[in-house]
Amino acid sequence: MTSSGPGPPNGHRATLVEVAALAGVSRSLASLVIRGAPGPSAASREAVLRAAAELGYRPDPAAKLLREHRSRVLGVVFDPGDPFHADLLEAVYPAAERCGYEVVLGARVPTHPEHRAVEGLIRSRCEGLLLVGAEADAVQLRGLGVRLPVAVIGRRGDEAGVDSVRAADPRGAAAAVDLLVDLGHRRIRHVDGGRHPGAAERRRGYRAAMRRHGLDPDVVKGDHTEESGVRAAGRLLDGAEGITAVLAGNDRCAVGVVDTLRRAGVDVPGDISVIGYDDSRLARLTHIDLTTVAQDAEQTARLAVEAVVERLDGDVDLPPRDILLNPRLVIRGTTGPASALRRT
Repeated sequence: MTSSGPGPPNGHRATLVEVAALAGVSRSLASLVIRGAPGPSAASREAVLRAAAELGYRPDPAAKLLREHRSRVLGVVFDPGDPFHADLLEAVYPAAERCGYEVVLGARVPTHPEHRAVEGLIRSRCEGLLLVGAEADAVQLRGLGVRLPVAVIGRRGDEAGVDSVRAADPRGAAAAVDLLVDLGHRRIRHVDGGRHPGAAERRRGYRAAMRRHGLDPDVVKGDHTEESGVRAAGRLLDGAEGITAVLAGNDRCAVGVVDTLRRAGVDVPGDISVIGYDDSRLARLTHIDLTTVAQDAEQTARLAVEAVVERLDGDVDLPPRDILLNPRLVIRGTTGPASALRRT
């Protein structure tokens, strides 16, 4: 038996998910087209409207009424002292706008911890949250995810029941080690990021790559601040340890290393090469010119926004997703061949 008109047979009411699938676009993009919101291209609008007509899709009046009482605001919790977070925020705004949402920020600082920033955003009627480098533990994340859609940027979240978008950090750290080994370095130290998001994965990638090359890992405790880089550089200045290269936990730490060494008259990269992680705006400053492992801020922000919006616009039953992105090595002026005088 065949249907006598458009849409699925047997009285089935077509859903927006089906429209999106037939049009070959995301559900959030299809929702924008159906609402007549700005953002989608002419080709996307045509594809969605054609699919809607073919399926006989009609918006649910009850759902429309519910949407009219929504705030359409996303909250973002971030560290204002982290340059990479600033890069992410630049990308969050256009990504949210394309989905028909506004953005409200909640800064995480020592006098205003993450949980207070989160509660402030919820009181501001944010419908979903993006947590950049979240500090909450798994239990806290799970409880927050029950309240509203959450996407975590920079660490795994699916095990705690929320979506996450992050770089494949072990792969990124290994690429940095491979570059240094190709340049002749054998004594490569890693200044780790302590308990910061991504630090354990970068540490694991560094150790695995060093062992793969038959080298002994050398990890010193640090964190994701310039001060930790300053402290680590202080241990290198006498040259007794024979270290010729440093892989820092992030760009801020790497800049602390580079600045301290250069102020002490050490040639970077002539005497010691330094690699950071993130490819933040700090790394791209011409007087720093830092070799680093790049995370794609634009893609990371877009995918995190879309993950939250898809749940807000109806796909609440999706299993939690952990989206891994490939980092890439960006070679600049802080890496070079190992110094023969320092090699042991």
